[in-house]
Amino acid sequence: MKIGDKNIGLGNPCFVVAEVSGNHHQKYEEAVALVKAAKEAGADAIKLQTYTPDTMTLNSTKEWFLVGGKDNPELWKGKNLYELYQTAYTPWTWQPKLKKLADELGIILFSTPFDETAVDFLEELDMPCYKIAAYEATDFVLLRKVAKTGKPIIISFGYSSEEEVRFALDALKDNGAKDILALHCVTGYSGKPELKDMHLKNIQDLRDRFGIVSGFSDNNAGIEIPLMAVAAGASMLEKHFILDRKTGGPDAQFSIEPQELKELVEKIRALESGREKITLSKIALGQIHYGPNNKLEEYNKRWRRSLFVGKDIKKGEIFTKDNIRDVRPAFGLETKYYDQVIGKKASQDIEFATPLSWNLIQE
Repeated sequence: MKIGDKNIGLGNPCFVVAEVSGNHHQKYEEAVALVKAAKEAGADAIKLQTYTPDTMTLNSTKEWFLVGGKDNPELWKGKNLYELYQTAYTPWTWQPKLKKLADELGIILFSTPFDETAVDFLEELDMPCYKIAAYEATDFVLLRKVAKTGKPIIISFGYSSEEEVRFALDALKDNGAKDILALHCVTGYSGKPELKDMHLKNIQDLRDRFGIVSGFSDNNAGIEIPLMAVAAGASMLEKHFILDRKTGGPDAQFSIEPQELKELVEKIRALESGREKITLSKIALGQIHYGPNNKLEEYNKRWRRSLFVGKDIKKGEIFTKDNIRDVRPAFGLETKYYDQVIGKKASQDIEFATPLSWNLIQE
């Protein structure tokens, strides 16, 4: 497949993508500096995320929306989802300017949309491709919308089961997607990642089993594992990127700095040319494994999308696109039922921010 002027797949150089996420600390000058630093470090592309707190979730403190909890080992305890996304989103007004800058510098810029409105916005910017995040890999509404653009699609599969991978790929293909790149992804968000959780054999298995280009999205610290991923056959590598980890932020501890990104790119190119060898750890290769690796990844499945009530609804009221929302977290009906729900009636009064379930829908 081809993104911009880059051919991606076996026999081509690994497509290296620097992921900005929230590492700009909501300072435009930092975002500009990240684009320039990624280019200087030798990355092929830089990636944004396109959402707002309101397109991602509901502003509610009900139990389903709380990130914290005594059994939650995540970094971002003590906030609800809305507050978390307030601290991390990339203002949409920046994105046309950052795209123009990247074009001038000669580095590809694209983004991850998280809902249908984000796709419409990014289409106006003529994005060369789209990325679907691991948490949205089961979001039928988004998959359908992105597929209909006809652009190349990159999709991460974090803790997805084999059945969920097939569901996502079928949804994309059935709605017009032709060029799909699947990334094996480990959603550990660790400063000290465990090699046993990597299962890098999945990179080749995604390619062979599903007949698509495959790569690796790394949500952990360091450059050792990404290098192993390239040695294991990754045609694309995505890595979180920050100017200085000491400045903090939601993704700081598992992001790499400019000098590390430069070293990573140089070692990848040396590996590809045969100038450098790497010992591919059998522990990191692991076994072909789909689904969560551990309790943390099992817990993280709750941050997928599902159907929630977006406004107070009276008994007998019709469910519409205005009062039913496709949002995080995953405690409501799966989004694949969205079309079935729209047009049905409520079986009872339903309060805002309630997860939708079949018993709330009149037969």
